[in-house]
Amino acid sequence: MRRPVALRLHATLATAIVGIAVAVALPSPQASAAVGAATGYATQNGGTTGGAGGQTVRATTGTAIHAALCGRASSSTPIVIEVTGTINHGNTSKVSGSSCNTADGVIELKQISNVTIVGVGGGAVFDQLGIHIRDSRNIIIQNVTVRNVKKSGSPTSNGGDAIGMESTVRNVWVDHVTLEASGGESEGYDGLFDMKDDTQYVTLSYSILRNSGRGGLIGSSESDRSNGFVTFEHNLYENIDSRTPLLRGGVAHMFNNHYTGLRESGINSRAGARAKVENNYFRNSKDVLGTFYTNERGTWQVAGNVFDNVTWSATGNENYPAGPNPTSTTTVGIPYSYRLDGASCVPDIVRQTAGANTGLKVSNGSCSPQTPTPTTPAPTTPAPTTPPPTTTPPPGGGTNLSLASGAGADGSSKADGTSYGNVRDGNLGTYWSPAGSTGTVSIKWGSATTVSRVVIREPSGTSGSIGSWQLVNNDTGAVLASGSGAGQATFGATSLKKINFKINSSGGTPRVGEFETYAS
Repeated sequence: MRRPVALRLHATLATAIVGIAVAVALPSPQASAAVGAATGYATQNGGTTGGAGGQTVRATTGTAIHAALCGRASSSTPIVIEVTGTINHGNTSKVSGSSCNTADGVIELKQISNVTIVGVGGGAVFDQLGIHIRDSRNIIIQNVTVRNVKKSGSPTSNGGDAIGMESTVRNVWVDHVTLEASGGESEGYDGLFDMKDDTQYVTLSYSILRNSGRGGLIGSSESDRSNGFVTFEHNLYENIDSRTPLLRGGVAHMFNNHYTGLRESGINSRAGARAKVENNYFRNSKDVLGTFYTNERGTWQVAGNVFDNVTWSATGNENYPAGPNPTSTTTVGIPYSYRLDGASCVPDIVRQTAGANTGLKVSNGSCSPQTPTPTTPAPTTPAPTTPPPTTTPPPGGGTNLSLASGAGADGSSKADGTSYGNVRDGNLGTYWSPAGSTGTVSIKWGSATTVSRVVIREPSGTSGSIGSWQLVNNDTGAVLASGSGAGQATFGATSLKKINFKINSSGGTPRVGEFETYAS
């Protein structure tokens, strides 16, 4: 049994009046995360936009969060949930609906997609209540505090994880959050940030993880190696026993993080894992990198790190520290662009930017904090209205035949979590994406329909990924138009039952938000 973490802070139990579960719609027609955009691995696999393009609602209870999820048209309808106040067991209950699968005593993001949860106002605190993400994709959590979530004792929530992800989770961005416990496993706590059972394309940025026995893991056992592609940047890990994180299989990128007071071990790369560890600052800690508690070793690539008063144990059975002079044992290619602060200034820039309620500031890559431009219009007065359409009329106007009764959609192999029907639902927050860099999506009708104009729209914040394309009359194989990039194409009026949009090249992962068809 590992010794409990020595506490520097003692979280107090918040009391809250149990309010009525009301999610208030706000007039924000093109809402997205409060500020900024995803970074790191969350930008890959089609990107992470959360509730961009959806309605914005305000919630002051956990039940209201669930009600907002359950009140959507479908489980993939985009939504931004602005949270204020204290969310706890007393105000968090299960809500039922066709677009949700919730539970009591936990914020349940299960079998859903395209959701942003962002703290606003005086702050959002999830007190003794975890956030559980399961079988879901395209989720953003920003500017919230999650504290004292327990797996034993009372009350319990989310298996003791502050934020936990499991079972086919894709594209999650967690940003400017504070995750904290009040001890280790013997006090009833588990991990602060856990990923397991096929969780991929995740970024944790500008966040604080502290006062816990376990920082987090990627993979629940030596055989759970289907997780990975996780970025940790500009985070503070403070007063933690181990797992910052524990990485079993997969790939992780750690840069510009400040680690202080790691008592037993830090980044634990094992079971074939590969970690790129660069320009981090390690202080007053032990065994901050290596393979620990197993003989199934992992690897690492190191560069630019500072080791300040770091101690290292001797190599032995189930103990393979990277130090005292860490050198690379692998190379890890990073597919996204990023800006590195010098390691010497990391403690200062992280102090100014990390955690909830710090103004959502980020580094400019030169150790200077910057406030990103807001991407969500500030809410004014509550106005429970029907959200406006998420697409604007195309040049030339007319009726979008793709939305007509009897129209349908199909195509070539689609990427995990996307749907052909998303190109004809009038919603830019949903999309179809091919399984690879090329592919075909089609609009079809039960009887011949005359088409002479097509508008291809990409989802919000993802323009530029579509390269060369052709519009093809599926009935005859004739090429009606060709070009590059999304936009409008016109051609001679053609009567057909099915029209194909064929992507022949792309700059990344192409996504089609809407495939609109018009007669003139």
